[in-house]
Amino acid sequence: MASVNFILRQSKLNKAGEAPLYLRVIKDRKTRFVSVGLSVLPELWDSDKQKIKSKHPNSARANAFLATKLAEAQNTVLSELTKKKSSSTNHLKQAIQGKPSVDFFEYADKYKNILEANEKYGTHIKYSAVISKLKAYHKPTYLPFDDIDVAFLTQYEQYLRDTLENSINTIHGNLKILRKLFNDAVREELIEANSNPFLRYKLKTEKTRRNYLTGDELLKIENLDITPDTMLNNHRNMFVFASYAGGIRISDLLQLTWQDFDGTHIRFTMQKTAEPVSVKLPTKALQIIAYYKPLTGSVKTNYIFPILSRKSITSKKELQIAISGATAYVNKNLKDLLKLAEIDKPISFHCSRHGFAVSALQKGIRIEYVGKLLGQESLKTTQIYAKIVNSELDKAMDVFN
Repeated sequence: MASVNFILRQSKLNKAGEAPLYLRVIKDRKTRFVSVGLSVLPELWDSDKQKIKSKHPNSARANAFLATKLAEAQNTVLSELTKKKSSSTNHLKQAIQGKPSVDFFEYADKYKNILEANEKYGTHIKYSAVISKLKAYHKPTYLPFDDIDVAFLTQYEQYLRDTLENSINTIHGNLKILRKLFNDAVREELIEANSNPFLRYKLKTEKTRRNYLTGDELLKIENLDITPDTMLNNHRNMFVFASYAGGIRISDLLQLTWQDFDGTHIRFTMQKTAEPVSVKLPTKALQIIAYYKPLTGSVKTNYIFPILSRKSITSKKELQIAISGATAYVNKNLKDLLKLAEIDKPISFHCSRHGFAVSALQKGIRIEYVGKLLGQESLKTTQIYAKIVNSELDKAMDVFN
C-alpha cells in the first residue's frame, strides 16, 4: 500500500525564512514529493497534526486548502492502485499532478515510425524485434515509463537469459535499445532524468571470439558434393565467394548486379557505410562468377546470385525485409554445410569477413589495405585480426616444445 502525508522541506528555505510544504508519497520504500504551492515558517508548522498552527494569520483557510489537497491526493492514489497495484511512486506522483504517464510502447512505436519514414529499414526491423520481445514479456499493451525501474530490468534480463536463452551480448543489444529510448525521452523532457533506471542499471557484455574457417576448412566447404541448382549450393557459393572477395557483407553480396562486375573487379557502394569499394577478384571468386553467368544471362541489372527477385521487390522496405529473410536462410543452410564438412564451429555468414581478414594478413597484405577492403573506418577494428594472426603464429612456434 502507499501512504500520503505532508512534509515541510526545511532544506529549501526562501529569503523570508519560510519552508515549502510538499505532499510526500511513499510506496515500496520509495518516496516522491509533490509541491502544494504553499510555504510556512518552520515554527508555525505542526508535523504531528499535519496542520499549520493557529498563530499563522491565515491558518483556517490554509488548513482547509491542505485538507482538500490531501484528500484529493489520497483518492487519486487509491484509484491508481485499484487499477494497478504495481503502480510506481513516479506514476502516482504524476497522477496527483494531473500529468498523464507516458506509455513506453506508444513512444517506441512512434520512434519506429520515424525510422520507417527515414527509410532506415534495417534499424526499424531491429527495433521492432526488440519491442515485440518486450511486449510478449509484459503482456498488457500499456507500459508507463515509470514502471520500468531497476527491479523491472533485472527481472526482464533474467527472462531473456533463462526463458529465451539469449546470450549476454544479445541481452546487451536489447537493453541498449531500451536505454536509447529512455535517453531520448529525457532529452524531450517527457520524463524526469532521475527516473531513468539506466542511470543505476549497468549493462553487461562479454568478449566474443571472432570465429572463422581456416584455409583447410574452407576447402572442405568448397569440395562438398552438392546438387547443382539448389539453394544449398547457392549459399555455399556465396560464402566461399565472400571469403575470397574482400569479405563482402551479405547485404551487399545479395544486391551485386552484373553491372557491378567488369570482368576482373566488383565495384559497389557498401550499404552499411555508403562508402564506394573496388575489389579485384582472385581466381576462385571469378570461377564462381563464371558459374552464374549462363544461369542469369547478361542483363546488367540482374543480380549475380539468384536469391532475390527484382519483380517481387518494389520498395526499399521490401528490399530490406527480403535481405533479412535471405540472411536467416543462408545462416540456416550454413549450419548444414558445416555438418556435411564435419566442421564443429559456430559459424555465421559474417564469419566469412573474419576468415578473409585473417587469411589476407597471413598472406602479407598490409593491415590498412585489409581495413580498406573490409570498409572499416577505424584501424583499431582491423587490428583485432592482426592479434588473431599473431596468436596463431605463437601456437605454431609451440612445435619447438
